[in-house]
Amino acid sequence: MRTRERILDAAAHVLSRKGYAGTRLSDVADQAQIQAPAIYYYFSSREVLIEEVMWVGVARLREHVAEALDALLADTTPMERIDAAVEEHLRYQLAISDFATAAIRNAGQVPEDIRTRQLAEEAKYGDIWRALIQDAQKAGELRADLEPRVARMLILGALNWTTEWWNPRQGSLDVVVRTARSLVRHGLGAPAVQEEGATPPSGTSRTRRTAATTGRTA
Repeated sequence: MRTRERILDAAAHVLSRKGYAGTRLSDVADQAQIQAPAIYYYFSSREVLIEEVMWVGVARLREHVAEALDALLADTTPMERIDAAVEEHLRYQLAISDFATAAIRNAGQVPEDIRTRQLAEEAKYGDIWRALIQDAQKAGELRADLEPRVARMLILGALNWTTEWWNPRQGSLDVVVRTARSLVRHGLGAPAVQEEGATPPSGTSRTRRTAATTGRTA
């Protein structure tokens, strides 16, 4: 692995666990197995390194979910696409990437200037969810009493907050995914959608062409 990427991976690991205030370059260097001064060859300061981690966290999450949606079959319904987005968001955030966890956990801790690129990337990711919910609304699959923007913000807030409470030693990720998909489907779905039956087991949707199989980055 190239040194710059190894430093980024190490910074994401430390930042996701120790937070913005507790992240020291010496800890990042130890995690990356390099000397601390070597970091400055690639990143001019601690803040520049953390800013890159925060941006990468959201950018890669967005790319992962977008690729998963693109891989769905053409006849996938809007609500099934939302199901898939819920699952891919959770799996990437909780099992695949320290970057996403670092970005979400520290969003309220870092200075605003560090958040600039991250906020722009969050807006792009929000556009994906806006389109998903609008498509469900146009197809008559969304409950008529819901305000789409509020629904979108509540869903994303709930998904992001799982980084704060989920513990793999206390419960299966599959259970979290299955429960989240059921809550979203029954919370958003029009009666006809809710009556279609139980949410399929996570990772086994008939609409999926591919499944995420990568391991969590260090």
